[in-house]
Amino acid sequence: MKIVAFAYHDVGIVGLESLTATGNDILHIFSHEDDPRELVWFGSVVAWAKERKISCSCPTSINDGEVMEIIKSLNPDAIFSFYYRNMIGEAILAIPPLGAYNLHGSLLPQYRGRVPINWALINGEKETGVTLHHMVVRADAGDIVAQRAFPIAEDDTALTLYQKLCLEARVLLQEFVPLIATKTAPRIKQDLSKGGYYGKRTPEDGRIDWEQGARSIYNLIRAVTHPYPGAFCFLSSGEKMLVWWARPCGEDHSTAGAGEVLLQNGAVCVGTGGGGLVQLEEIEIAGGIMNTHEIFRFFEELKGVKLQ
Repeated sequence: MKIVAFAYHDVGIVGLESLTATGNDILHIFSHEDDPRELVWFGSVVAWAKERKISCSCPTSINDGEVMEIIKSLNPDAIFSFYYRNMIGEAILAIPPLGAYNLHGSLLPQYRGRVPINWALINGEKETGVTLHHMVVRADAGDIVAQRAFPIAEDDTALTLYQKLCLEARVLLQEFVPLIATKTAPRIKQDLSKGGYYGKRTPEDGRIDWEQGARSIYNLIRAVTHPYPGAFCFLSSGEKMLVWWARPCGEDHSTAGAGEVLLQNGAVCVGTGGGGLVQLEEIEIAGGIMNTHEIFRFFEELKGVKLQ
């Protein structure tokens, strides 16, 4: 197939590699310029394209007339989108005769919308997956071609789950892209009454509410820890504290109040609204990273501090 691709991030590279591995001709890639406000911990689609001498551009507006004319002139058989961040308009989706396809990081119709990996962790899911589906005007609502599920481990973070997604995406694409080329790929209508749509997250959404239960707090921490902006709270003094890692610990019916700091057996635990405790294992205050023993010494000197 002759393909125009929209791609970004590591999943973008996995998708592009899968297209070339299955014998397709990538005519042009649309990607994004890296956001200087964002930690860039993932591979560059632009660099990948440059190394392979594939034309690539990063337009600020994907649905303007100029982009559409470029795609029409290339006359692609199919369009693929891999973690591209902008909605592609109906006029572009209608161009390729074999259709337009998106790779989404959930088991649709579950977790339609933004950052599905992070949301799955926040909500305490035990399983997630990856879906290849037809693109339509409504986000993540098109017919499903194929899905692959994988478990969420107790200690998975957004990063480790994203790495699992990349592995499963490669397997899925190498199996089903050839079927699209031969017009034999499955096509399963989504039941949009199931699942739900989730919006984008901002760093401010990482604030810890100590009134929640220990498990919910742990799920938030692992969903936004490195390389994401991190979960955070504030000391009584108003100083911000990032919580890079912590785990539920101790009794489910602790007498500690929400946000109350307890020093026990060389560890620092924090009371929650659900009655459980959360043990702090890696925190950051004023740019300084502290691990378990340093955290204990730090709070030992504060006496009676409450996290907010």
